[in-house]
Amino acid sequence: MSEAWIIDACRTPRGIGKVGKGALAHLHPQHLGATVLKAIAERNDLNTAEVDDIIWGTSQQKGQQGGDLGRMAALDAGYDVRSSAVTLDRFCGSGITSVNMAASSIMAGMEDLCIGGGTEMMSMYASLQGMSPFIDSDNLHLREMHPQPHQGLCADAIATLEGIDREAVDALAAVSQKNAANAIANGHFDKSLIPVLNPDGSVALDKEEFPRPQTTKESLAELQPSFAALADYPLDEAGTTFRGLVLQKYPDLEINHVHHAGNSSGVVDGAGAVLIASRRYAEANGMKPRARIVAMANMGDSPTLMLNAPVPAARKVLARAGMSISDIDLFEINEAFSVVAEKFIRDLDLDRSKVNVNGGAMALGHPIGATGSILIGTMLDELERADKQFGLVTMCAAGGMAPAIIIERI
Repeated sequence: MSEAWIIDACRTPRGIGKVGKGALAHLHPQHLGATVLKAIAERNDLNTAEVDDIIWGTSQQKGQQGGDLGRMAALDAGYDVRSSAVTLDRFCGSGITSVNMAASSIMAGMEDLCIGGGTEMMSMYASLQGMSPFIDSDNLHLREMHPQPHQGLCADAIATLEGIDREAVDALAAVSQKNAANAIANGHFDKSLIPVLNPDGSVALDKEEFPRPQTTKESLAELQPSFAALADYPLDEAGTTFRGLVLQKYPDLEINHVHHAGNSSGVVDGAGAVLIASRRYAEANGMKPRARIVAMANMGDSPTLMLNAPVPAARKVLARAGMSISDIDLFEINEAFSVVAEKFIRDLDLDRSKVNVNGGAMALGHPIGATGSILIGTMLDELERADKQFGLVTMCAAGGMAPAIIIERI
């Protein structure tokens, strides 16, 4: 089996995902994708005609994000027309999956040079009409089998079932903000961060827009839970509610609502890309690898709780690699909601100083289809900066799934 080497990774800053407020919200999502694709080609002097495939993650493939965003972004970036592309959707896990699939093609010996990445402009969501509030897209048969509520209510339900209280989820959110502020102040993101330019060449955004470094546990404690009212809002003529969907599987559960805007992932726009080559191609073209991909895995879990697959995904990818928790130097677990990371740390008995050391989505935001690729790049930079060897990246995804990847710094 061919080795898949990570040659480089880059990403945009994350802009606030609201029209009229976010610095990237006026741009076309293809432009955002083109920004990182162009940068990764220029940084590595790529002959883009030799890029076998571009695997791109985008969750809401509607409106301007529809129509194979990866291919259109590559063309917009000036890539040779012979570099093909495809766009996929594994909800929040799309950005890891795109890298894993690109690496899989190389490890299988079918390709030599691929790019995995993703784009999500959450500022566009408000303009998308006719979106069902249900993840099952109104498939009533599926809803009866696997009721799937709003992710925020899932987070509250998990916290209730696991006995994780408001103080614990707020404490982790405060740490995320502190770690992100430290990373930004000390340039931990500088190696991979690509400024986004407007079409006229002026700078649209060249730094993270979402973090709130003034956040404390005390200020978080003042925020009201976000998902209590949403839980009981009637979603259709039959009066279906998200709480009712949870109660179909957990009829006696009295949900303790502990999540709010400060301990949930931020709504942002962003894009990221990871360049992957076979050892043969890299050596023939004088490319210096930064890491190799050790193992990859996918895992499913309860669609009703939705957010619990990262722990079994981590265990599965470790087994694939023949490794144990103690072999991993750093972990990136996406902070979709605070309870996801808190449960991950508790279940795997992790040293907290090894987890999300540069902050996470509670502080920096979560551009759905791009986050996984961004996290892989963040992990790569941190392994180099801290002189560490192995990193594990995973994240929950709607439908009750989680992709995972282990990389080794070269």
